[in-house]
Amino acid sequence: MGRRSTHTSDELRTLILEAAEDLIGEGGLSNLSAREIAKRIGYSPGTIYNVFENLDDVILHVEARLLDTLSARLDALPPGSSPSDDVERLAVAYLEFTHENPRRWNLLFEHHLPPGTPMPGWYQQKLDGLMDRVEAALQPVLPDHDAIALKRAARVLWAGVHGITSLSTADKLSSVTTESARPLVEDMVAVFLAGLKTMHSLATEPC
Repeated sequence: MGRRSTHTSDELRTLILEAAEDLIGEGGLSNLSAREIAKRIGYSPGTIYNVFENLDDVILHVEARLLDTLSARLDALPPGSSPSDDVERLAVAYLEFTHENPRRWNLLFEHHLPPGTPMPGWYQQKLDGLMDRVEAALQPVLPDHDAIALKRAARVLWAGVHGITSLSTADKLSSVTTESARPLVEDMVAVFLAGLKTMHSLATEPC
């Protein structure tokens, strides 16, 4: 693309993020640099730093766009036949999304800010929103759990599902099983929910 001086600030911002997404999708995080982004959009590398603070800021905004896309996907899920089915649908949708965007999704966990650099509040809110969604799906299944227990359960469930999706997107799942990722996710969710219900029943039984 040749240099264009007619881009607004918002247009230039979008161009940079789209180029960054393409570079990551093609070769992962190691494929990303200000110079390569600049080549893609026909501007100098310095232009990028007029729009974003640094390359980490670019990456965080790429990640944020991905989280927004995931959020929209989960918003569009039809209701299941039961609260447990809703949790399973959420987990399967998460799995399918990671398979559509493996390198970009893995970026969320490969990228680290420099030591001592705090996570921006706006970005943390997006991550918290994902956990809030898991909590909301679990709440009807575990109506008697207090807020702290529900938060912990949501994070344990997410970690389990994410572990399977990470192995699958990295093409490492075949090292430990011949099963595909989806039945493993479905089994993990079913066993997890059954275990939580059993633990709750034992905890509330009269002595």
